[in-house]
Amino acid sequence: MAYVLRRLLAVVPVLGFVAVFVFALLQLTPGDPAAVLAGDYATPEQIAAIRTQLGLDRPVLEQFFGWLGRVLSGDLGASIFSGQPVSRLIAQRIEPTLLLAMLTIVIAVASAIPLGAIAAYRAGSWLDRSVMGLAVAGYSTPVFVVGYLLVYLFAMQLGWFPTQGYVPLAEGLLPCLRSLCLPAITLAFLYMGLIARVTRAGVLEVLSEDYIRTARAKGLKRPQVLLRHALKNAAVPILTVVGIGIAALLGGVVVTETVFNIPGLGRLAADAISRRDYPIVQGLILLFAATYAAINLLVDLGYLLFDPRIRY
Repeated sequence: MAYVLRRLLAVVPVLGFVAVFVFALLQLTPGDPAAVLAGDYATPEQIAAIRTQLGLDRPVLEQFFGWLGRVLSGDLGASIFSGQPVSRLIAQRIEPTLLLAMLTIVIAVASAIPLGAIAAYRAGSWLDRSVMGLAVAGYSTPVFVVGYLLVYLFAMQLGWFPTQGYVPLAEGLLPCLRSLCLPAITLAFLYMGLIARVTRAGVLEVLSEDYIRTARAKGLKRPQVLLRHALKNAAVPILTVVGIGIAALLGGVVVTETVFNIPGLGRLAADAISRRDYPIVQGLILLFAATYAAINLLVDLGYLLFDPRIRY
């Protein structure tokens, strides 16, 4: 419990640094949101009035501390363009992103870990080279390229899935999963390559240990040796890369939702950036940073579950 409290307290300065960095980065970004909001034919007086209304004419420090105080009280501000609260916009868009992320993780982990373990057990064989070739291709191919290829093959040619769009969960589980299947496979292809390579390296190292040779000498079957001994003892680096891969997943969501026209947080972020809608961008980055910090905390706690020898 003491370790959990220390890790929770360590998250606070991290999020504080993220808040300062995000605010400073957006302030230095070229473009005036007041001018964008006013339109191409607005007069300088109209633009100045909008800047005053939005508080953009105040000193930077005053803007920052005012924004930080509102964030700490749970107020992420309001969108410059729509005027709606940022928290409401995030709540409206979080369902497709959350389901897409969960489905991606399930597909990637369920496929990458067995492939990496089998590749390690058959190290040097054609199967090993094929799996590693697939992993390198997955991790090095841009997300939008994989997305367009999957749309062309499985949506346009075979007609198995819709080309784009999202069916809400309230309209049925199967239609919802069908609309998210191609986007999830697109993201999982990237994520799977990273996990498979680390799984192979971890299992390959464990297979050279003395207790693995002892287990083989005792007559245990290959699946038992691989699952009960090798894979379990290689779980720590695998768990680490699963947590680290969340960062790649968060970044890939923005591109994937744009390619497949999914109204999630990724599309919300892309639209907000193009419009210079500072409150939405700030709220989303803080949300992503808090999510990533929480994932790292869960990974640290997971070490104790998979390897009781670890003590903090």
